[in-house]
Amino acid sequence: MKYCIYNVRIISGKKEQPYEQGTVLFDESGIIDVTETSITDKGDINIDGSGLSILPGLIDAHVHLGMDCSPDPFKKIATDREADTAFIAYDQGQKFLKAGITTVRNLGTKNNVDIAYRDAVKNGTVLGPRVYAAGQPIAMTGGHGYPMAIEADGVDEIRKASRKQIKIGADLLKLMATGGVLTKGNDPGAPQLSIDELKAACKEASHASKTTAAHAIGLEGVKNAIKAGVTTIEHGYYLDDEAVEMMVKNGTYLVPTLLAPTLILKHSEVIPKHMIKKIEIIEQEHRQSFRRALKKGVKVAVGTDAGTPFNYPGLIVDEMELMVTEGMSPLEVIHAATYVGAECLRIEKKVGTIEKGKWADLILVEGNPLEDVSTLKKIRQVFKEGKPCL
Repeated sequence: MKYCIYNVRIISGKKEQPYEQGTVLFDESGIIDVTETSITDKGDINIDGSGLSILPGLIDAHVHLGMDCSPDPFKKIATDREADTAFIAYDQGQKFLKAGITTVRNLGTKNNVDIAYRDAVKNGTVLGPRVYAAGQPIAMTGGHGYPMAIEADGVDEIRKASRKQIKIGADLLKLMATGGVLTKGNDPGAPQLSIDELKAACKEASHASKTTAAHAIGLEGVKNAIKAGVTTIEHGYYLDDEAVEMMVKNGTYLVPTLLAPTLILKHSEVIPKHMIKKIEIIEQEHRQSFRRALKKGVKVAVGTDAGTPFNYPGLIVDEMELMVTEGMSPLEVIHAATYVGAECLRIEKKVGTIEKGKWADLILVEGNPLEDVSTLKKIRQVFKEGKPCL
């Protein structure tokens, strides 16, 4: 079925001003044509886009399919069966799509359920976003996220765990470089995997043409991960000038997940006390580090950390609003949630911008998100690979 959306504001995902009354022609094979003028009656279905904006499908570069958003997700994960996790992931996938998120990068799920879910979506068994799946994260024994992770110690064990994940079909490797907020007994600022362990994982990923993502909160762990060659730093609560300069030099991406600590503090009355104590210490540093990275030109993608406490699937616009509050323009944050997200997944030749020949992952929203990014919540239609999802 060929769609023609005309007289529509086209926000391409690039850092450029929109076409105010353009036309996008597409079908299941991809985007057929993009013009800056309004051309009607070119499709089997023609949609007047007056008052609407069309954008690339959004990319949430940090989610946890199967994590239930409860006040203490790891407590529940410890007893979940594979089927429990799969049912949660299926439900979450529907919510991501409804929010205009056509691609997610999943950074940790128990029993590698995200890999099976990815394949089910790809095969058409279930409707959901396109998934790039890490499967189980790799952590030191007792390290952050151990209830859902592969626990490995030393270079040889890390190498074997990395190869195991690659063998079963992981798209990337998730590495726990530091402690974390959700894991009881962990100091978020403490380094966990050593630089040699991180290098071993990055080397295995590189051999298989895979990327890597490092959970990294404390400064020493952040620097270890950058030196080891990870693709993305997740969270990055503590970033000094040296760390930021290293990221710029190495081309390391930052996925800040500003929303996650905000939601924990907002629901502090029901969150375990050990989490609140950690967040109260590090939350303000988080915002400052993000501003420092932004100022120095670090490449920033958008990720919500969906699955963490009260961090429900589809809150990407809330994350984008926080990023605007901390210094990004609406155009920059849309670029981060589309093209930069695609680039850090190495799929920018297929998605992330509205260009002829790319997959037709598109969202149609009411209003002008370049004036108010919150209008991205006013979804009129979502297309994934040219098919309507709403």
